[in-house]
Amino acid sequence: MRHLPLAVPHMSETEAEEVFGWILDGEASEEEIARFLLAMTDRSETAEEIAGAARALRARLIPVAAPEGTVDCCGTGGDGHHTLNVSTAVSLVVAACGVPVAKHGNRAASSKAGAADTLEALGLDMDAAGRTAEKTLAEIGICFLFAKNHHPAMGRIQPIRQKLGKRTIFNLMGPLSNPAGVKRQLIGIARPGYVPIYADAKARLGTERTFIVSGDESIDELSLAGGNELADVTGNDFEMRRVSADMAGLEHAPVEAIRGGDPAHNAKALKALLDGMPGAYRDAVLFNAAGTLIVAGRTEDWREGAAMAAEALDSGKAAHLLARWIELAK
Repeated sequence: MRHLPLAVPHMSETEAEEVFGWILDGEASEEEIARFLLAMTDRSETAEEIAGAARALRARLIPVAAPEGTVDCCGTGGDGHHTLNVSTAVSLVVAACGVPVAKHGNRAASSKAGAADTLEALGLDMDAAGRTAEKTLAEIGICFLFAKNHHPAMGRIQPIRQKLGKRTIFNLMGPLSNPAGVKRQLIGIARPGYVPIYADAKARLGTERTFIVSGDESIDELSLAGGNELADVTGNDFEMRRVSADMAGLEHAPVEAIRGGDPAHNAKALKALLDGMPGAYRDAVLFNAAGTLIVAGRTEDWREGAAMAAEALDSGKAAHLLARWIELAK
């Protein structure tokens, strides 16, 4: 067995890739891994470490074929706000706009309802969705890439994460290791001040275009409440800017307005959203969908992106897409 460094010194990208290779290959004990992850969280991970760890995870994933222009929209989780599943709804809306979406996700690790939990409560057979991922992505433009199916090395890590019950570097690695190899993403993280560090990690890995976003109240998505930090990552570089809901023609609302619950609660809210329910949840989805549509190259205007997303909801396209997905994933 390998012994992980006790003091967890800052590592180079190459060193991080090697150490996380040991962790993912089961060459360290659960106790050492848990201590190591907590120590990294306490002192904050560097861009080099995140990029190196993501490279280790990428090297061990099971890939899937994806159409050109496929995107992903996800949050790193661990923000403690327990909101409704925004990125899951955004995935349906963006796919209904004609942009292929490879939704990479998992069950809840530190929240009450992860993307997989809520989709399952809506009637999607998660095992079947995994088996038919390439088929549904090719035929209807959406799939769910259940992390356990594509990152077998994570099987031994997930119980450790659940036991810890808090954010670790694995929250940061997941969005950077989509099995469809997406080149365009919107990724929400739970720390506004950390956006440039995470953007640096993404730039080290390369991308056509990715938005790294964080609400001022430490929420891992574009927030309606106030302002948002946004890093626009293209190629191996990025630039920072500020964005807010009014840029998309949307009303501000407190985080409490989109507070979620267990999978059944969140699934009911998502179903109501698809059926035309107005309110803060809808606006949060429109805001994040607008950002994802910009990243996808469908528009450069926040208001136009929100309008495109609204049409996908109001026309019933997003609801129809979910029904088709449930039917095909059997």
